[in-house]
Amino acid sequence: MAPPYQLCLVLVIFLSIFSLSSLPTSAIIPKANVSLPIPSSQLVENLCNGKAIQNRRFCLKALSTPEVIAAMDTTQLGTLIMKLGAANAKATLNVYNEIIKKPGSPQALKALNCCVEAYKYAILSFEMVSSELVEDPQTANYDVAVIGPEIANCEKELINAKVQAPRLLAGNRFIKYYVSMGYEITSTLELENPNEY
Repeated sequence: MAPPYQLCLVLVIFLSIFSLSSLPTSAIIPKANVSLPIPSSQLVENLCNGKAIQNRRFCLKALSTPEVIAAMDTTQLGTLIMKLGAANAKATLNVYNEIIKKPGSPQALKALNCCVEAYKYAILSFEMVSSELVEDPQTANYDVAVIGPEIANCEKELINAKVQAPRLLAGNRFIKYYVSMGYEITSTLELENPNEY
């Protein structure tokens, strides 16, 4: 039988790899046709069936973490969605920053810089919305909604500059999914508390 310290080492390595595999930054390029590891909560089901949701499968996959499933109310779920959106925006921003370092045309550099600013804005907005959920869902709803046009402008700039980068296009698509999830949850919060705002 192996000495106890070797078993502990193997267990630590396994748990480290397992915990790293569920980081939210992996949402930048999710695997297709993967079944949910944990059955989703009713809150998640209701959210992912909402009118504003652009991609139900993505919504269910992104919100299949144990922390999200354990959310007890709409506010907790909203806070977690904003954290996931910010983490995804940070991961995509890192990709933009990597690509900017590579040589390219002045038009491409201009487009990439436009996108960097859009993603910085998205990160700040997701973080700000997280703190607004309890106090003012209506403002939170607006603040998450205005991320979309920033990302749309980024996409337009990339197309005009003929930037061919599938990772960037995927990141833009996923951030729009998080925006739709954020919009849906803040709309739900507004409906749950109609007289308070």
